[in-house]
Amino acid sequence: MLEKRIAITLLSCTLLTGGCSFSADSLWPSLSSPSSKSVKQINKNITIRPSNEEKANQSLVNLNGGLKPPKLGATNFKVKAPKGGKPTGTLVGNKISTLRDDLKRLQASIDIENNDLQAVRSKSNSNSKTYHDRVAVMRSKLQLGTTPGNPMMVEAWNAAQEQLEKVNDDIGEMNSLSSRVAADASMSAYLLDATRASFGISGAVDEDHQQLEVLEDEVSQTVVLIERLLTELSDDIRRQSNYVANERNQLNTLALAIKNGEFFGPSLASTAYNVSSVKSPNVTSSKTGLNRGRPLVIIRFNQPNVNYEQALYTAVNKVLQNQPNATFDLVAVSSVNGGTAKAALNANETRRNAQNVLRSLVDMGLPPGRVSLSATSSSSGNEVRLYLR
Repeated sequence: MLEKRIAITLLSCTLLTGGCSFSADSLWPSLSSPSSKSVKQINKNITIRPSNEEKANQSLVNLNGGLKPPKLGATNFKVKAPKGGKPTGTLVGNKISTLRDDLKRLQASIDIENNDLQAVRSKSNSNSKTYHDRVAVMRSKLQLGTTPGNPMMVEAWNAAQEQLEKVNDDIGEMNSLSSRVAADASMSAYLLDATRASFGISGAVDEDHQQLEVLEDEVSQTVVLIERLLTELSDDIRRQSNYVANERNQLNTLALAIKNGEFFGPSLASTAYNVSSVKSPNVTSSKTGLNRGRPLVIIRFNQPNVNYEQALYTAVNKVLQNQPNATFDLVAVSSVNGGTAKAALNANETRRNAQNVLRSLVDMGLPPGRVSLSATSSSSGNEVRLYLR
C-alpha cells in the first residue's frame, strides 16, 4: 500500500465566539470572507474546567475518558410501624382506626418499594462496573495498538454495548419505581390532611385527640421518609441517565478507534480532562498569534484513503479544552482546474469528503450543531478545511 500522506495545519488558537446552528437549509452555502477576531494561544498540559452548562453531564469525567460508574444513594428507607390505640367507641375513634389501617398499608407498600430500590441499585452498580471494566480493557488494547477492524475488538465492543443497555434497562426499572413512590407520596399527603381534619370532628373524647396527635406525628414522619426516598431515587435516575448518555458517546468514539486500530482519546463531548501532548509527523503547530482567516485544519485528499482522524482529533481536542463551547466551520474546497466538467466532479468529490470528515467529528463526540458545512472553489487541489468560528 502506498504511504498515506496528509497535509494538515494545526493552529493552536482559540477565540471567543457565539453559538451556531446546524440545519439542512444552511447546508453548503457559499463561503463568505471571514472577519478578523482576536485569538489566544493554547498552552500545553493544562486542565480545563467544563462550562456551567455542561457540568451536570460531565461531573464525573475521568482521565481515560468516559464517566466513572456513578455512585448511587445508599439510604435504606425503613418505616416505623404505627403504635396501637384502645378503641374509644366514638365516631372519631372509628375514624382513627381506619386512618391507622391506611397508614399500615402505606408503610407496607414503602417496605416493598425500599426492597426493590436496594435490589435495582445493587444490580445497576454491578452492571455499570462490568461495563466500565470491559471498556477499560478495550481502551488499553487500543492504546497499545491493534489491527484495523480487529474482529476480537468488534466482539468486545458489541459486548460492552449490550452491557450498557442493561444499565439503561435499570433506569427503566427506577423510573417505574419512582412512579409507584410518587403514588404513595400522594396517599401520604391525603392521610396527613385527613388526620388533621379529624381534630375538628365533634363528639371526640380526650383519648381520641391524644391518639390523633400520635397518629399525626407518625404520618408526618412517613411523609418525610417518602419525600427523601423520592428525592434520592430521582438523583439516582439522573446520575445513571447522564452516565449512559455520555458512555454512548464514548462507545461511538471507540467504534471509530476500532475501525482505525488506534485510540484517539476520550470523546470530544467530554470537556474536563488533562491535555496530553500528542504529536503527529503530519501535524505542524503554529507558535505565533493567528488571524481568523487561517484554517485550523487543512486535509488534502491527494491520495486514496487519507488517514486524517488522529490529527483532526488532536486539533479539535486542544481547541475544546481552551474553549469548551467552541464552534466550527467545515469547508469543502474544490479545484477549478481542468475545465467545467472536471470542476463539477471535483465539487462533488470534496463535498463527499467533507461529509466524511463531519461524520468522523460526530463519531469522536463533537455535537453536530457545533459544525456548519459550506463549499467553495480554489485553484489549489481538493481539500477540506476546518475553521474555528
